[in-house]
Amino acid sequence: MSVQNKPVNQKAWFLILPVLICVAFSAILPLMTVVNYSVQDIISPDRRVFVGTEWFAAVMRDEDLHAALWNQLRFSAAVLAVELPLGIMLGLSMPASGWKASVTLVVVALSLLIPLNVVGTIWQIFGRTDIGLMGVTLQALGIEYSYTGNTTHAWLTVLLMDVWHWTPLVALLAYAGLRSIPDAYYQAARIDGASKFAVFRYIQLPKMRGVLMIAVLLRFMDSFMIYTEPFVLTGGGPGNSTTFLSQYLTQKAVGQFDLGPAAAFSLIYFFIILLFCFVLYNWMQRLGQAEKEGAGHG
Repeated sequence: MSVQNKPVNQKAWFLILPVLICVAFSAILPLMTVVNYSVQDIISPDRRVFVGTEWFAAVMRDEDLHAALWNQLRFSAAVLAVELPLGIMLGLSMPASGWKASVTLVVVALSLLIPLNVVGTIWQIFGRTDIGLMGVTLQALGIEYSYTGNTTHAWLTVLLMDVWHWTPLVALLAYAGLRSIPDAYYQAARIDGASKFAVFRYIQLPKMRGVLMIAVLLRFMDSFMIYTEPFVLTGGGPGNSTTFLSQYLTQKAVGQFDLGPAAAFSLIYFFIILLFCFVLYNWMQRLGQAEKEGAGHG
């Protein structure tokens, strides 16, 4: 039986044309501009010199970049290590239905509605040792706390601020995954006499894998591009202890107006995020595939 090729509806292209135009102006053209700047030395508006990969090599040798990258990797790893289990536990403890579930969802989501600069200001006040609740409490306990003078305290304060701000997102995603599990699974588990841990290990966690993958990718990308909150809270200090890659880029592009190196680093920054997201996605996919194969053999 032969299959006849249906004629392509050329008018359908007009339906996606507005989307293509928006993508071109919002992503492709700016990206091409950055690529253009990354291979030129802009001496004046009318004079530019092609330098090839010189800016890329110069940026990669920059010790400030190495320090910012190390800060960024530590911070993103800590964010995932803390916020994922905390968000899952919070999602498990939230009511499943009724008015309590509605109220809990609203309360949990409140921190997500606060603007980023306001979050930084809140924690700037919260950590002060004269009027801030956390700062005064730590001082009363005999802990010499100073997020403006101690590099470890500054880094931990930025991490705690991010955990407070974004853990609810992980919790809401985990909650949505839990609510999508059919009751038949829980009924079968009760008949088999499964413990709560067994229910979590073999029913809830595998069924949440999709939303948890989204949570991992979102939180990694967001944490890797964090700028406003630590800038307002610590300004990147003390020293460069809380200077992350986005702040390093801003200093290059705006503070020093080095458009060439800034453009080169923008592309490096972009590919770093793509690489890590690709690795995380494939790693979680392989974990899920291995678990399915193990369950099939079992």
